[in-house]
Amino acid sequence: MKRKFILIITTITIPLILGGFLLSLKFKNELLVAYKNNRSISIKDRNNENIFIKPNHLGYYAEYSDEVPAQFKKLLIKKEDKYFYYHLGINPVSSLRAFYNFLTGKKNLASSTITQQLVKILLQNELDRNLKNKVTETIYAISMETHTNKEEILKMYVNSIYLGNKIQGIDNASRLYFESTPALLDKEQNLQLLATLSSPSTRHPFATNNAASSKLLCEKLNENCKKIKPLTKKEIIEKRVKFNNYAKSDSYFELDSLKIDCEKNCALTVDKELSENLREILKRNLLLMNEKDVTNGSVVVIKLPENEILSVIGSPDPKISSYGYQINMAKKTRPIGSAVKPFIYLKGFEKGLRPYTIVEDKEYKYTIGTGFSFYPKNYDYEYRGEVNLHYSLTNSLNVPTVKVLEYAGLDDFYSFLLEDLEFNPVQDIENYQLGIALGGLEMDLLSLSYYFTIFPSEGKLNPLKIYRNKNDFSYSLNTNFLQNKKIADEKYIQLINKVLSDRKTGIEQFGMNSNLNLFQDNYAVKTGTSREFHDSWTIGYTPDFLVGVWVGNSDNTPMNGISGQSGAGKIWNEAMNLLINSEYNKKTPFEFDLIQEFYESENIEYGLFEDDYEENKNLLQDNSLILNPHNGDIFLLEENTQILLRAKKEVWWYVNNKFFGEEKEIILDIENSGIYKIKALDENSKEEVVKIFVKEEE
Repeated sequence: MKRKFILIITTITIPLILGGFLLSLKFKNELLVAYKNNRSISIKDRNNENIFIKPNHLGYYAEYSDEVPAQFKKLLIKKEDKYFYYHLGINPVSSLRAFYNFLTGKKNLASSTITQQLVKILLQNELDRNLKNKVTETIYAISMETHTNKEEILKMYVNSIYLGNKIQGIDNASRLYFESTPALLDKEQNLQLLATLSSPSTRHPFATNNAASSKLLCEKLNENCKKIKPLTKKEIIEKRVKFNNYAKSDSYFELDSLKIDCEKNCALTVDKELSENLREILKRNLLLMNEKDVTNGSVVVIKLPENEILSVIGSPDPKISSYGYQINMAKKTRPIGSAVKPFIYLKGFEKGLRPYTIVEDKEYKYTIGTGFSFYPKNYDYEYRGEVNLHYSLTNSLNVPTVKVLEYAGLDDFYSFLLEDLEFNPVQDIENYQLGIALGGLEMDLLSLSYYFTIFPSEGKLNPLKIYRNKNDFSYSLNTNFLQNKKIADEKYIQLINKVLSDRKTGIEQFGMNSNLNLFQDNYAVKTGTSREFHDSWTIGYTPDFLVGVWVGNSDNTPMNGISGQSGAGKIWNEAMNLLINSEYNKKTPFEFDLIQEFYESENIEYGLFEDDYEENKNLLQDNSLILNPHNGDIFLLEENTQILLRAKKEVWWYVNNKFFGEEKEIILDIENSGIYKIKALDENSKEEVVKIFVKEEE
């Protein structure tokens, strides 16, 4: 009988104990989930500096400290729960007193232990004080104590307490009120935080009565404290501004517009300090350019060869609501001007052209799809005659670039943009035609900077990264690049880098004292200016980093004569010097081992080892005699109408089969409307004929 009784008791007791254990474990896990969910998501930079603290679901800033400072722990336990290390989540004496007070109708249900207070916060029962909640908190508190050590409970509590001004936990409270970290707070500051606990909304350190409350608490705890002075309004404002900048730095403006969001704490590749310095450079220079009708600008920095975004600056001051400052201009599509030329020359080099290839820089006539004709012009409206492509690209000449694009083939270049780069144009790609060479292609700075990375990266387009230590996360620019993609053969890339790193040949266009000159040799640079000075671009790079800059106006109004060099180039120069003097500059040299030097007339030019020099040199040779006028030109008959007849060399001119003169250039006076047949004949009996039309005014 006795054995049967023991068996029954055991059968009942063991499941009850096991059930109670499992239930307590469930309650503890519920609290841990609530604690985890209460933590603010924080976005850090590559150096673990804060960029953004996302308020938790309660609207509070709650970053968690890993340790509780010894002094704060001592004062907290002394104030809130002196038997903390001795009870199992509840204080029996206090609980009995609370029950007695409830039965006698008294409102005071007695003080809770630290564990019970933690449970109350995590269950969000702070404002609903009744016996049912008290019992629930007791059960959860015992469950927490059963499965969690005291130090962990204390840490959870310190990270969860409300301390006013939408602050939860001592980490952010220390930063807001004292511009410090919890470990560096003195006794008086700790007491100021502890005095806040009883009434977070009215007794926080910014409140006028906090000093008095802290003093009373100091006396109650028998501590020896220095005098605590209330903060002035100016100090409070300054502290709020500093905390707001800490909780949400200006760097988050661009990240938010790029839709960079983390579902849990994450670290990015961006450098917050670098970004702050770049924004200051941008802001200062835009103010200096204000008299030139310049308002907006953007800067992008990419670390190489990893293709990590170090900085994206799309506004000089995103806190200002006017001037388009709350638009991330680094992601706004604009015509890129001559910044497209390295890509055009790259495709030309792949088709056999070389930096030493000769091209005739003169006026050419092209008939576009609409039936109208256009005549490409250089930036300075001058023609230079025969030049090589090295000189042309370095000095950013438009007319030779049109010839290179024409030679490379529009269809092939369209394919390069759409298929190789996976570029997404704002209009049908075929609408651009040869106008691409004149800067009509539109792109945003971040995308353009990204595509430019193929030049310092040996022809590879690597994924653009913004998340640290996450190989499976890349920033997408209308692309699906998750792996490195080979865009061009390295030997052609080396030719581009050789030309773009040559600042001496570009002296004619950019001058001796240029914003494009740096106190370091291993860099390459390209500028761009869109029509009528709407946009100013400069993209430059070393093998270690790339800097892209755009300057213009968010409303697309033109600037007053600001070119790529004078506008974006000035900011680019300062940004590059900042990077050159930083840890990111490894002084890695460009590789030129795949290209060969060719000597001609004491000049050195560059090509490839397998080149047939003479053949490659003359691939763009133009054998036409007549430079002006062009076949099919139409002129309006006016009083004293004159037409300049110009040839490549001295020729015999014939007009309507009649000998007219022997000159390189000669003026033809037009008196009547009609069709004029112009013929030029050289000493080798080579002739060329063009027909022009002279019409009377309708």
